[in-house]
Amino acid sequence: MEKTADNKTKEIKVIVFRLDTEEYGVDVQQVKSIERMEHITRVPNTPNFVKGVINLRGVIIPIIDLRSRFGIEENVYGESTRIIIVHVEEMEVGLIVDAANDVIDISEGQIEPPPKVVGGVEAVYLRGVAKLPERLLIMLNLDKVLNSEEMKQIAKFGE
Repeated sequence: MEKTADNKTKEIKVIVFRLDTEEYGVDVQQVKSIERMEHITRVPNTPNFVKGVINLRGVIIPIIDLRSRFGIEENVYGESTRIIIVHVEEMEVGLIVDAANDVIDISEGQIEPPPKVVGGVEAVYLRGVAKLPERLLIMLNLDKVLNSEEMKQIAKFGE
């Protein structure tokens, strides 16, 4: 657990989003923007969780559906569906989520190691579980959500 200079537990800002009935969090430092759902151009010969690419302000960004990635039954995109644009391994990737709820501060001390599986999501994708007063927040490890080989394959779309 990281401590600050005055020996307090480090606080991090977290973007909270929902997939199905579970709430997840990612460090706000990895998030570039949160966008409304828009038309996604399909790309052939990609893994099923890669939905395609979008052109966001002149930048081609690969889009993955986190439901598909985590083996959660896919859902029809609705009014609350969002694309969270994140930085992973020196590139930008869009993550389709059911809703982006809010931004909260949590301390590193509230994050416990992940159990083997949470809500159907394998522990390899998880940084841990944050125990908050009224809810549990599943913290994602974005570097593991897309492994290096997949990132190399997906990176080719933007070239």
